[in-house]
Amino acid sequence: MPEASPQATARTETVTRTLLVALFVSLVCSSFVASAAIVLKPRQVENAIAEMRRNILQVAGLWAPDADLDELFESIEPRVVELETGAYVEGIDPEAYDPVEASKDPARSIEIPSELDVAKVGRRAKHALVYLVLRDGELSKIILPISGYGLWSTLHGFLALEADANTVADITFYEHGETPGLGDFIVKPAWRELWRGKRAFDDSGSLALSVVKGRVADDDPLADYRVDGVSGATLTGNGVTNIIQYWLGEHGYGPFLAKLQAGAGS
Repeated sequence: MPEASPQATARTETVTRTLLVALFVSLVCSSFVASAAIVLKPRQVENAIAEMRRNILQVAGLWAPDADLDELFESIEPRVVELETGAYVEGIDPEAYDPVEASKDPARSIEIPSELDVAKVGRRAKHALVYLVLRDGELSKIILPISGYGLWSTLHGFLALEADANTVADITFYEHGETPGLGDFIVKPAWRELWRGKRAFDDSGSLALSVVKGRVADDDPLADYRVDGVSGATLTGNGVTNIIQYWLGEHGYGPFLAKLQAGAGS
């Protein structure tokens, strides 16, 4: 068998060294990335909590950019609610409870029946976090996390109700993937303003709040329960209506709101 030429041997050694160097660099880089992720994880969690608190404070009408975030949040009391009964749950720490994680656990969540899942949530946790805005020890507003499918994406936001658990104080969506220039009207201040003062439930107690196609007519007898839609983004508006219909309905926060309206939750 002929021996390899010096040139061939040199080429082989060069390729081997190159591969070893590439492997070493890959290992160093992956170790660096993994270490950075571990080191930065606490800061990422802190930032996520801070961002969520800002969204809650904004929808509660309490946000002030120059104020201390933690001090502002002292007027808000997180509570865990059992959705089926609407009762507060005392055995779960609201600061540690994560409804998203709970929704992935079959023991702590339920699959929403298809005929009720108008918002296309799929599964939801048995317990939910709500945020009570207190003023001089009295309930001022109720902040409800809401989510559901729009046209292209799952919308995540908060709905704020006044202490009567019926009048809308504000609404915000902090995460969505709707069409820029159309579906993203849901985050516009002018559209949010249209919600303020609307009522969720009519005099008979039926859920009536919805986004309509086009504008709400001045002489519409249901104007107190209807919000203008946007031309070209009807399906996103329908998605918001479905989110409201599910989360304020009997399978969502309905039992909890009923208790508040009856004075049992104060």
